[in-house]
Amino acid sequence: MKRHSGFAALASLLVTSSAMAGMKEETVKFQVDGQNVVGTLAMPDGAPAPVILLFHGFTGNRNELPVANTKEGVLQRTARLLAEKGVASLRIDFRGSGESTDITFADTTFEKQIADGIAAIQFVEADARVDGQKLGIIGWSQGGLVASAVAGRTNKPDAVALWAAVATPAETFTGLLGADALKAGMRTGETPLKIKLPWGAEIALKQGFFDGINAMNPGAEIAAFKGSLFVAQGTDDTTVLPASADVFLDKHEGTEAKWTEKMDHVFNAFAGPETLDKMVEATASFVVPNLK
Repeated sequence: MKRHSGFAALASLLVTSSAMAGMKEETVKFQVDGQNVVGTLAMPDGAPAPVILLFHGFTGNRNELPVANTKEGVLQRTARLLAEKGVASLRIDFRGSGESTDITFADTTFEKQIADGIAAIQFVEADARVDGQKLGIIGWSQGGLVASAVAGRTNKPDAVALWAAVATPAETFTGLLGADALKAGMRTGETPLKIKLPWGAEIALKQGFFDGINAMNPGAEIAAFKGSLFVAQGTDDTTVLPASADVFLDKHEGTEAKWTEKMDHVFNAFAGPETLDKMVEATASFVVPNLK
């Protein structure tokens, strides 16, 4: 192990486009099981560029969480910073989240999100606007869990970056949802269980989500991945505990990097962009040279 510190996509539909200096963004759609997945394709100027998929976390969406003192969300800003380095990106709303509303959030499961991620790979491989043969993934929180499975099951990405990624689902979701909710969720069937989250939001989930908490093993998923792995973890993260980073690194064999910082689960975004920008720089410095 070499370590450093520091189903198908059926159709593409242009919905909107916007441009800023050095980058063009287009809203795209593709289908999984006849249901739409909506995403934003960000492309730098010039020839078709290497591309990185961006996966959001639990209850999130592709443009969520405004970064203080900016007009951007976490993954929006990440896409722009990557474009400045000549790298394209596709950030998606998993089905049931954001604008991908052909199913409700209550119907979301890990396996459906993994299917969305695999279809996103197929989308960029077929899209001439980007170089889908030079492919990376960045997954944040639950999106990191999804990224580990997409990478391990396909071995298509050259490099994967896991940001505060869920490595032990039972531990993380016991903290988020509560032990009583996890027990109740195993008996809810198709009747959505209503849950109030620690930050006050109310959601509903069906049993399929809770089944996934018990069935999913992100460490085993990443063990099957043969590409390069970057893991970023905050020492002040109380949602995904710091030891989670080493679960992935211990299971993965190959070129690796671990990057830690005094940051919370949202990369100190409520204070401003400084920590996020530092993490994106470290991520790109590792991932981009490994896009082959």
